[in-house]
Amino acid sequence: MTRRATTTRGRIPILEHPGRERGLIEPSRFHSRAPRIPARGVMSFFHDEIERRAEAGRLTKLTELRGEGPPIPVYEVGGAATPSFLCWAGLTAPLSAVVLEELVALGARSVLACGGAGALDGSLPAGHLVLPTSAVRHEGTSYHYQPRGHASRPHPTALGWLRDACSRSGLPWIEGATWTTDGVFRETPSMIRRRRKQGCLTVEMEAAALFAVARFRKVVLGQILYAADDVSGAAWDERGWRSLRDVRSGMIDLCLDAVAGAAE
Repeated sequence: MTRRATTTRGRIPILEHPGRERGLIEPSRFHSRAPRIPARGVMSFFHDEIERRAEAGRLTKLTELRGEGPPIPVYEVGGAATPSFLCWAGLTAPLSAVVLEELVALGARSVLACGGAGALDGSLPAGHLVLPTSAVRHEGTSYHYQPRGHASRPHPTALGWLRDACSRSGLPWIEGATWTTDGVFRETPSMIRRRRKQGCLTVEMEAAALFAVARFRKVVLGQILYAADDVSGAAWDERGWRSLRDVRSGMIDLCLDAVAGAAE
Protein backbone atom coordinates (compact mmCIF):
# COMPACT_ATOMS: atom_id res chain seq x y z
CA MET A 1 0.00 0.00 0.00
CA THR A 2 1.34 3.44 -0.89
CA ARG A 3 0.48 6.71 0.78
CA ARG A 4 0.11 9.93 -1.13
CA ALA A 5 2.20 12.82 0.12
CA THR A 6 0.17 15.80 1.25
CA THR A 7 1.03 19.30 0.14
CA THR A 8 -0.24 22.74 1.01
CA ARG A 9 -0.64 24.61 -2.23
CA GLY A 10 0.73 28.13 -2.28
CA ARG A 11 2.69 27.83 0.95
CA ILE A 12 6.50 27.79 0.91
CA PRO A 13 7.70 25.87 4.00
CA ILE A 14 10.89 27.93 4.47
CA LEU A 15 8.70 31.01 5.03
CA GLU A 16 6.71 29.35 7.86
CA HIS A 17 8.41 31.31 10.64
CA PRO A 18 7.98 29.60 14.06
CA GLY A 19 7.97 32.88 15.94
CA ARG A 20 9.39 32.83 19.48
CA GLU A 21 7.90 29.47 20.39
CA ARG A 22 10.38 27.40 22.38
CA GLY A 23 12.14 24.69 20.39
CA LEU A 24 11.62 21.06 21.35
CA ILE A 25 15.41 20.72 21.67
CA GLU A 26 17.11 23.71 23.27
CA PRO A 27 20.93 24.06 23.31
CA SER A 28 20.91 24.66 27.06
CA ARG A 29 19.87 21.01 27.45
CA PHE A 30 23.32 19.90 26.31
CA HIS A 31 25.34 22.38 28.35
CA SER A 32 23.56 22.78 31.67
CA ARG A 33 26.50 21.12 33.47
CA ALA A 34 29.29 22.00 31.04
CA PRO A 35 32.10 24.44 31.94
CA ARG A 36 31.08 28.03 31.36
CA ILE A 37 33.00 30.18 28.90
CA PRO A 38 33.84 33.92 28.92
CA ALA A 39 30.96 36.18 27.98
CA ARG A 40 32.88 37.62 25.04
CA GLY A 41 34.90 36.05 22.29
CA VAL A 42 35.56 35.27 18.66
CA MET A 43 34.20 32.75 16.20
CA SER A 44 36.70 32.29 13.38
CA PHE A 45 36.38 30.34 10.16
CA PHE A 46 40.17 30.00 10.04
CA HIS A 47 40.48 26.52 11.51
CA ASP A 48 44.14 26.20 10.54
CA GLU A 49 45.11 29.37 12.40
CA ILE A 50 43.26 28.32 15.55
CA GLU A 51 45.05 24.96 15.46
CA ARG A 52 48.43 26.67 15.12
CA ARG A 53 47.75 28.82 18.16
CA ALA A 54 46.60 25.83 20.18
CA GLU A 55 49.68 23.80 19.22
CA ALA A 56 51.91 26.73 20.19
CA GLY A 57 50.39 26.75 23.68
CA ARG A 58 48.72 30.12 23.24
CA LEU A 59 45.23 28.79 24.00
CA THR A 60 43.66 26.90 26.90
CA LYS A 61 40.91 24.42 26.11
CA LEU A 62 37.75 25.08 28.10
CA THR A 63 35.31 22.59 26.63
CA GLU A 64 34.25 21.20 23.26
CA LEU A 65 31.10 21.07 21.18
CA ARG A 66 30.20 17.51 20.27
CA GLY A 67 28.13 16.28 17.36
CA GLU A 68 28.38 13.73 14.57
CA GLY A 69 31.70 15.07 13.29
CA PRO A 70 34.95 15.80 15.14
CA PRO A 71 34.51 17.77 18.39
CA ILE A 72 34.93 21.54 18.13
CA PRO A 73 37.18 22.86 20.93
CA VAL A 74 36.35 26.12 22.66
CA TYR A 75 39.50 27.84 23.90
CA GLU A 76 40.27 30.61 26.34
CA VAL A 77 42.62 33.33 25.15
CA GLY A 78 44.85 34.72 27.88
CA GLY A 79 46.86 37.91 28.04
CA ALA A 80 44.01 40.32 28.80
CA ALA A 81 42.52 41.56 32.06
CA THR A 82 39.30 39.78 31.14
CA PRO A 83 39.66 36.55 29.14
CA SER A 84 37.96 35.87 25.84
CA PHE A 85 37.06 32.65 24.06
CA LEU A 86 38.10 31.54 20.58
CA CYS A 87 36.26 28.87 18.63
CA TRP A 88 36.07 27.55 15.09
CA ALA A 89 32.85 28.83 13.54
CA GLY A 90 32.04 25.79 11.41
CA LEU A 91 31.22 26.03 7.72
CA THR A 92 27.88 26.86 6.08
CA ALA A 93 24.93 28.54 7.75
CA PRO A 94 23.39 25.52 9.55
CA LEU A 95 26.61 24.44 11.29
CA SER A 96 27.64 27.98 12.18
CA ALA A 97 24.20 28.60 13.65
CA VAL A 98 24.53 25.48 15.81
CA VAL A 99 27.98 26.57 17.00
CA LEU A 100 26.67 30.02 17.93
CA GLU A 101 23.61 28.54 19.67
CA GLU A 102 25.81 26.33 21.82
CA LEU A 103 28.26 29.14 22.61
CA VAL A 104 25.34 31.26 23.81
CA ALA A 105 24.13 28.35 25.95
CA LEU A 106 27.62 28.23 27.48
CA GLY A 107 27.52 31.91 28.38
CA ALA A 108 28.59 33.91 25.31
CA ARG A 109 26.99 37.36 25.11
CA SER A 110 29.31 39.41 22.85
CA VAL A 111 30.66 37.66 19.76
CA LEU A 112 32.67 38.74 16.75
CA ALA A 113 33.11 36.47 13.73
CA CYS A 114 35.86 36.62 11.11
CA GLY A 115 36.10 34.82 7.79
CA GLY A 116 36.75 35.09 4.08
CA ALA A 117 34.39 35.80 1.20
CA GLY A 118 34.28 35.88 -2.55
CA ALA A 119 34.65 39.36 -4.02
CA LEU A 120 31.74 40.52 -6.19
CA ASP A 121 33.68 43.72 -6.85
CA GLY A 122 36.85 42.89 -8.74
CA SER A 123 38.49 46.13 -7.62
CA LEU A 124 38.74 44.76 -4.07
CA PRO A 125 42.27 43.33 -3.76
CA ALA A 126 42.79 39.95 -2.13
CA GLY A 127 43.00 40.43 1.61
CA HIS A 128 41.04 43.70 1.73
CA LEU A 129 38.85 43.95 4.85
CA VAL A 130 35.07 44.20 4.52
CA LEU A 131 32.58 45.02 7.28
CA PRO A 132 29.12 43.70 6.36
CA THR A 133 26.40 46.15 7.30
CA SER A 134 23.74 43.72 6.06
CA ALA A 135 23.49 40.22 4.59
CA VAL A 136 21.12 39.24 1.80
CA ARG A 137 19.27 36.13 2.96
CA HIS A 138 19.75 33.58 0.20
CA GLU A 139 20.18 30.65 2.60
CA GLY A 140 17.67 28.75 4.68
CA THR A 141 18.81 28.94 8.28
CA SER A 142 17.95 32.57 8.98
CA TYR A 143 14.27 31.94 8.15
CA HIS A 144 13.96 29.75 11.25
CA TYR A 145 15.04 32.68 13.43
CA GLN A 146 13.87 35.84 11.69
CA PRO A 147 10.61 36.62 9.88
CA ARG A 148 10.70 36.90 6.12
CA GLY A 149 12.67 39.84 4.83
CA HIS A 150 15.41 40.74 2.39
CA ALA A 151 18.38 40.99 4.77
CA SER A 152 19.79 40.31 8.21
CA ARG A 153 21.95 42.85 10.00
CA PRO A 154 24.73 42.82 12.58
CA HIS A 155 24.28 44.40 15.97
CA PRO A 156 25.21 48.10 15.68
CA THR A 157 27.31 47.94 18.85
CA ALA A 158 29.43 45.11 17.45
CA LEU A 159 29.79 46.97 14.17
CA GLY A 160 31.10 49.92 16.15
CA TRP A 161 33.68 47.74 17.91
CA LEU A 162 34.94 46.49 14.56
CA ARG A 163 35.12 49.97 13.08
CA ASP A 164 37.16 51.18 16.03
CA ALA A 165 39.49 48.17 15.81
CA CYS A 166 40.01 48.70 12.08
CA SER A 167 40.84 52.35 12.73
CA ARG A 168 43.38 51.38 15.39
CA SER A 169 44.96 48.83 13.06
CA GLY A 170 45.54 51.39 10.31
CA LEU A 171 44.32 48.87 7.73
CA PRO A 172 41.96 49.95 4.95
CA TRP A 173 38.44 48.55 5.02
CA ILE A 174 35.15 48.98 3.22
CA GLU A 175 31.56 48.61 4.44
CA GLY A 176 28.53 47.29 2.62
CA ALA A 177 26.21 44.38 2.01
CA THR A 178 27.22 40.75 1.67
CA TRP A 179 25.30 37.94 -0.04
CA THR A 180 24.80 34.77 2.02
CA THR A 181 24.05 31.69 -0.06
CA ASP A 182 23.81 27.95 0.53
CA GLY A 183 24.74 27.14 -3.06
CA VAL A 184 28.46 27.76 -3.51
CA PHE A 185 28.34 25.98 -6.89
CA ARG A 186 25.21 27.87 -7.99
CA GLU A 187 26.69 31.35 -7.93
CA THR A 188 25.82 31.89 -11.56
CA PRO A 189 26.89 34.96 -13.58
CA SER A 190 23.33 36.25 -13.74
CA MET A 191 22.86 35.84 -9.98
CA ILE A 192 26.17 37.57 -9.32
CA ARG A 193 25.12 40.50 -11.53
CA ARG A 194 21.82 40.72 -9.67
CA ARG A 195 23.52 40.87 -6.28
CA ARG A 196 26.03 43.44 -7.48
CA LYS A 197 23.16 45.67 -8.61
CA GLN A 198 21.75 45.33 -5.10
CA GLY A 199 25.02 46.64 -3.68
CA CYS A 200 26.59 43.42 -2.43
CA LEU A 201 30.38 43.53 -2.15
CA THR A 202 30.99 39.90 -1.23
CA VAL A 203 29.46 36.43 -1.16
CA GLU A 204 29.79 33.92 1.69
CA MET A 205 27.72 31.23 3.40
CA GLU A 206 27.07 32.23 7.01
CA ALA A 207 26.61 35.93 7.82
CA ALA A 208 22.82 36.17 7.40
CA ALA A 209 22.30 33.17 9.65
CA LEU A 210 24.70 34.39 12.35
CA PHE A 211 23.04 37.80 12.42
CA ALA A 212 19.58 36.22 12.68
CA VAL A 213 20.52 33.75 15.44
CA ALA A 214 22.20 36.50 17.47
CA ARG A 215 19.15 38.72 17.15
CA PHE A 216 16.86 35.88 18.23
CA ARG A 217 19.02 34.98 21.23
CA LYS A 218 19.54 38.65 22.14
CA VAL A 219 23.32 38.65 21.96
CA VAL A 220 25.66 41.21 20.39
CA LEU A 221 27.31 39.95 17.21
CA GLY A 222 29.19 41.42 14.26
CA GLN A 223 31.38 40.01 11.52
CA ILE A 224 34.40 41.03 9.49
CA LEU A 225 35.42 39.44 6.19
CA TYR A 226 38.35 39.63 3.85
CA ALA A 227 38.08 39.61 0.06
CA ALA A 228 39.41 36.21 -1.00
CA ASP A 229 38.67 34.77 -4.44
CA ASP A 230 37.21 36.94 -7.20
CA VAL A 231 33.85 35.93 -8.70
CA SER A 232 33.17 39.19 -10.48
CA GLY A 233 34.63 38.33 -13.87
CA ALA A 234 33.88 35.96 -16.73
CA ALA A 235 35.98 33.26 -15.02
CA TRP A 236 36.62 32.43 -11.39
CA ASP A 237 39.92 33.76 -10.04
CA GLU A 238 41.15 31.87 -6.98
CA ARG A 239 43.77 34.60 -6.26
CA GLY A 240 45.71 32.31 -3.91
CA TRP A 241 43.44 33.14 -0.98
CA ARG A 242 44.57 30.11 1.02
CA SER A 243 48.08 31.59 1.23
CA LEU A 244 46.98 34.80 3.00
CA ARG A 245 47.98 33.52 6.41
CA ASP A 246 49.07 36.91 7.74
CA VAL A 247 45.69 38.39 6.85
CA ARG A 248 43.81 35.55 8.51
CA SER A 249 45.90 35.61 11.67
CA GLY A 250 45.69 39.39 11.82
CA MET A 251 41.90 39.28 11.60
CA ILE A 252 41.67 37.00 14.63
CA ASP A 253 43.87 39.44 16.58
CA LEU A 254 41.80 42.37 15.34
CA CYS A 255 38.59 40.71 16.54
CA LEU A 256 40.09 39.81 19.90
CA ASP A 257 41.17 43.44 20.27
CA ALA A 258 37.73 44.65 19.23
CA VAL A 259 35.82 42.40 21.61
CA ALA A 260 38.14 43.32 24.49
CA GLY A 261 36.05 46.45 24.97
CA ALA A 262 32.79 44.52 25.16
CA ALA A 263 30.72 45.02 28.27
CA GLU A 264 30.04 41.88 30.27
